[in-house]
Amino acid sequence: MNRAEAVLAQLKRRERVRSRIMIVVAHPDDETIGLGAQLCRFSDALLIHLTDGAPRDGEDAQRQGFATCADYATARRSELSAALIEGEATDVRIASFGIPDKEAFVDLAGLARRLSACLRRERPAAILTHSYEGGHPDHDAVAFGVHAACRGLGGGDPPAIIEMPLYHARDGHWVINRFLAAHSPELTLWLGEADRLRKRRMVDCFHTQRDLLARFELDPERLRQAPAYDFRVPPHAGALLYESFGWGISSDEWRLRAKQALDALGLD
Repeated sequence: MNRAEAVLAQLKRRERVRSRIMIVVAHPDDETIGLGAQLCRFSDALLIHLTDGAPRDGEDAQRQGFATCADYATARRSELSAALIEGEATDVRIASFGIPDKEAFVDLAGLARRLSACLRRERPAAILTHSYEGGHPDHDAVAFGVHAACRGLGGGDPPAIIEMPLYHARDGHWVINRFLAAHSPELTLWLGEADRLRKRRMVDCFHTQRDLLARFELDPERLRQAPAYDFRVPPHAGALLYESFGWGISSDEWRLRAKQALDALGLD
């Protein structure tokens, strides 16, 4: 049994995971959507958010009634802290790279280097993170950064990568909480009453994200050992979900930056 299988087996049995874990996601609330009911089971975990959850253009901040992006980012941090308390995730440490929302893909090589430094310091047995699915450019940037950082360890002992789905496009519609393709066996965790109530309390802490989170059901939570992705090709055929958001971010641009980052890191 490899390290990914060992962690997944413990979660399946609702046991404490005592090995060191890193959870790397894009935005405050991604961890709650994907595996909120499991956070209380980690005895030694570092939760890293690549972004502050506040887009630089200020539109989200204004929509939520905040005067500045900084105020909005502060509110999102406060929501996260409250959610972790409600989730009884007392052994989860938190850190943030502070990148503006929607900009995690701008410097993918720098992102991978920062994550590599975290890996060398933390030496986790496993990393839980996003799948490469084309739902949000920041989610895909996290997936790239984690995989590139693990590959860049060279002769070291890279951690296992366990991934979770959030959302992607199919036939012009959102597909929530489903993996794109069957690369490896997935673990489907149906929540019991205690888990469900705990996760409900966590989700309710994210007041600024209420409209988005209303799209998601509380369970199940799905996890699997991540495949080896080729980030130079799209995650699926057709338009990606984020290309429909009007953000001016295309799959072609994202993949060009991924190719440039792989070249810069010597991983192409």
